[in-house]
Amino acid sequence: MCDKRKRQCVCLRQVYKSCLDGLLPNYQAFYRVCSRLTKHQSTLLSGQNKQLLVALAGMDVSVPHVAVVSLAVCCRALKLCKVPAAVLHAFDDIRLQPASQVVLGLPERILAPHAQPSPSPVQLQMTTPFPVTLPECALPADFNKQHGLLAKPYKHIIHRAVLEQHMGEFKSFSANPFQLNRKGIAHGSRTWQNSEKQVYLFLGYCHHYQQVSQPTLQLFLSSPLIAQYVSFHIAAGHSQLYIRNFLSCAKCVLRWWQSKPGGNHPSFVEGLEWLQTLGLQVADQLPRPSKDPKGLADIGKWMSAPRLVHLIHGAELQSQDQMLQQGVTVETSRDMHDAALAAMTFSHLPPVRLSCIRSLVVPAYTGPCLHPDCKEPSCEGNRLSIMSVSPLLMHIQLPHHKNARKWGKAVIEFDVPSDLAQLLHTYLGAPRKALLEHHLLIGDTCPYVFMAMHGRGFVAAAVLTLYWQKWLVSRGGVPMNPSMCRQVFVDERQSNSATAGPSNQGAAMVMGHSVKQWDKWYDMQYHSRLAQNAVDGMQSWRAAMLQSYTLAAPDLTLSTALHCGHVLVSDSEEYHSCCSDSDIDIELD
Repeated sequence: MCDKRKRQCVCLRQVYKSCLDGLLPNYQAFYRVCSRLTKHQSTLLSGQNKQLLVALAGMDVSVPHVAVVSLAVCCRALKLCKVPAAVLHAFDDIRLQPASQVVLGLPERILAPHAQPSPSPVQLQMTTPFPVTLPECALPADFNKQHGLLAKPYKHIIHRAVLEQHMGEFKSFSANPFQLNRKGIAHGSRTWQNSEKQVYLFLGYCHHYQQVSQPTLQLFLSSPLIAQYVSFHIAAGHSQLYIRNFLSCAKCVLRWWQSKPGGNHPSFVEGLEWLQTLGLQVADQLPRPSKDPKGLADIGKWMSAPRLVHLIHGAELQSQDQMLQQGVTVETSRDMHDAALAAMTFSHLPPVRLSCIRSLVVPAYTGPCLHPDCKEPSCEGNRLSIMSVSPLLMHIQLPHHKNARKWGKAVIEFDVPSDLAQLLHTYLGAPRKALLEHHLLIGDTCPYVFMAMHGRGFVAAAVLTLYWQKWLVSRGGVPMNPSMCRQVFVDERQSNSATAGPSNQGAAMVMGHSVKQWDKWYDMQYHSRLAQNAVDGMQSWRAAMLQSYTLAAPDLTLSTALHCGHVLVSDSEEYHSCCSDSDIDIELD
């Protein structure tokens, strides 16, 4: 096969891949355009040439009407089919490249020159040499925080064939319970969601800012591209925790490539060490900013515990009064829902994790556990139960919480306080039914206790955060994250002016962690308070030392014991006396 024919085959291969990736409506439409342009004089590709194209390009043998056309006709047809300009440039490169073997060795998509890892499994390796420092980076003029592939302008890229295949294999490698060529345990559903988000953010950066037309996971094999991405985050002012999460995800992707055939190249070991060093230096040079209640209050991100309890209590009373005066309407039902959600988050209970609140199902739900990682057939999930109606007694059990694995699957469970139980019982009746009828279709329902504005559960934590902030501002508060309620609670319980309340150990158990974690993560005044208490305590200690000396003064008078067995004499006499004693000792020896 001549070089020209090979380049034509590669061009048709790219057209076929473009069809699969959604760039073209279908291959037949492209063929019809080419047929019109050539006045139906194109040559059908069949026999040995078609078999070669199938072998080299990965084309499906069942694709009909595979024809050989000139490259000029192919490019004109692509323009008529409204293929993106980046793909057209790739075809132009194919047409101009003289080395057909290099062209046939290209991966399933065209990469930017700086991000071309080896496409062949036999030659799979990272881009070397590794950068020894981060490049300078200034935010581009078209900087957009929503540059990931999950953003609407780029979401269609996720469904391209190659990227879908890579993500499917990577998820199987990461989440498979028993994957013996993988270090560590399997990713849970939440860990995988975070990894998937980091991957799509990186690929979106490559697509938007580095002009990579068809990004795939092979971009993680480019160390210069990773270094540029880290510099981009530093220029954007992102935290070191955000950057280190990406580097951790990048190491997982590299281990996945390492497990594939041809992934035993030494560059992978060097790449993992390079990422580890980069993560340590990022943590050292971008320390986590210290936060304190006063600083957060100055920027409108903090509310004291008394103010927050008073605000939530007022919302409870108002929702109940409106329900009595106006009856059950969509507006009064939504107000009672919001008051119950706020009361569950803070005030009546130690601040339970948001993941537990989002996944709490109603007492009437009888289906299987809705937690995606649950493997227990008899598990009922995070559930709110009604133990008795008269007297009203509600019970909450939380088998799925953050530290369930560390605690040996110990369940967090407790009886709901009477005031909160009455509020929840009222809401779960007619008000919740009114919301379901308003938002959902007939026969449809929601198993969760709390629901967003569209009548579905809070699937993502970010949705609940925005919902809570909007509600808090509408009640006269500040746009504080609901997770910050945990810091507010710990700050009050650990302060010197803490009021009588639950034991610290019991409250930490309901919150899903330990008292040690209070000091490490939640108590923002831990160091300053201990330092001030120590300085204040030094004053009483100093007074005690002075008083102790005063009382013991008579016993501290100068002793009348004679020095060297002699009476007190002048210095010169004492010197001679000591010398004489020394002479006597020598003689005795």
